[in-house]
Amino acid sequence: MPVQFRSGDGNASDARSHIETWDALCQVVGGPDFLYVADCKLCTAENMDHLDRRRGRFVTVLPRSRLEDAEFRQWVQTHEPPWEEVWNRPNPRRKGGPRDIWRVFKYHLPSREVWPVIWVSSTLLALAQDRSRRDRLAAAIQDLEVLQKRLEGPRPRSRAGVFEKVEKILAKRRVERYLKVDVKEVKEDRFRQEHPGRPGPDTLYRRSIRRRLKIAWQLNEAKIAYDRKSDGMYPLLTNDRTLTSAQVLEAHKRQPTIEKRFQQTKSVHEIAPVLLKNEGRIEALFFVYFVGLLVQALIERDLRKAMKREGIEELPLYPEERGSRRPTSEQILRLFSHVERHVILKREETLQVCEPELTDLQKQVLRLLSVPLTGYHA
Repeated sequence: MPVQFRSGDGNASDARSHIETWDALCQVVGGPDFLYVADCKLCTAENMDHLDRRRGRFVTVLPRSRLEDAEFRQWVQTHEPPWEEVWNRPNPRRKGGPRDIWRVFKYHLPSREVWPVIWVSSTLLALAQDRSRRDRLAAAIQDLEVLQKRLEGPRPRSRAGVFEKVEKILAKRRVERYLKVDVKEVKEDRFRQEHPGRPGPDTLYRRSIRRRLKIAWQLNEAKIAYDRKSDGMYPLLTNDRTLTSAQVLEAHKRQPTIEKRFQQTKSVHEIAPVLLKNEGRIEALFFVYFVGLLVQALIERDLRKAMKREGIEELPLYPEERGSRRPTSEQILRLFSHVERHVILKREETLQVCEPELTDLQKQVLRLLSVPLTGYHA
């Protein structure tokens, strides 16, 4: 449920907005008695100290730049963590695919702030990271092969220029750790007749040497194996020592739901750049979108609670009347998008009124939302 709105400068970093957001939420709730869940942008000394000194509780992702991250990934090379399984579910995307298993482990060393560090392991995330690494390596090797063919042309290339292009390829594909690339100079002997004519046994040839640049690459298998050992793992940090490792994970997994709610401004509401004359109009426009998100959330909450209360598992809101277990506001509004009421007039005199004919599904949704049918009739 969106409960707080604030517009800010587009150049402002997300890391600087958490303190103001948390203070505003304290005013809404009436105190710091809530769990603040955020991504790694919260994990700065200023943000976390502000919340902790005011008795705030939070869960955040520990960024890769922290020393605790590298310390654990080195430790896991020679140790097997005593994982605690939290979820063991069927594959959410592919029937018969690998199971979606989530495990947690409280590391024996706390963070530098002396707060618990909870490591999370996901089987599907490990498979996705391994597949992503292989795809990036394949794409980088293909780019290097294309560059090598260009070097075989007649145009001379400088060694420094080739090195610069190689570094761009590795940076673009994010495989600097996994590929060792070298640019070597290769000499090619070429022989040409001294005089024109058909060659014979006494023909003299002149030898010339042409220098070409050749790219050679090799996989750094040691670093690939090192990173594969910790695939699918990431750390969570919390200052609430009363939470179990499983509770920290459950709180963190609810955070993407909020991100998905704000994604609806682009997908459902189709927000687009507009030209406005002053900041007040910009803030007013974004406030309208915030109200739209709030209304969406209320519609979805009321309908899902009504379905649970009446024991309805799903509603046929998808195309082809497929069932939806968690109806969204977009599906609900699309259901009523073609409801029309026609009034035939002649010189301001009403000749006939064609009332909308609601389907049984539309009537059921209105009943679950406690919307009277009289709103669709004169």
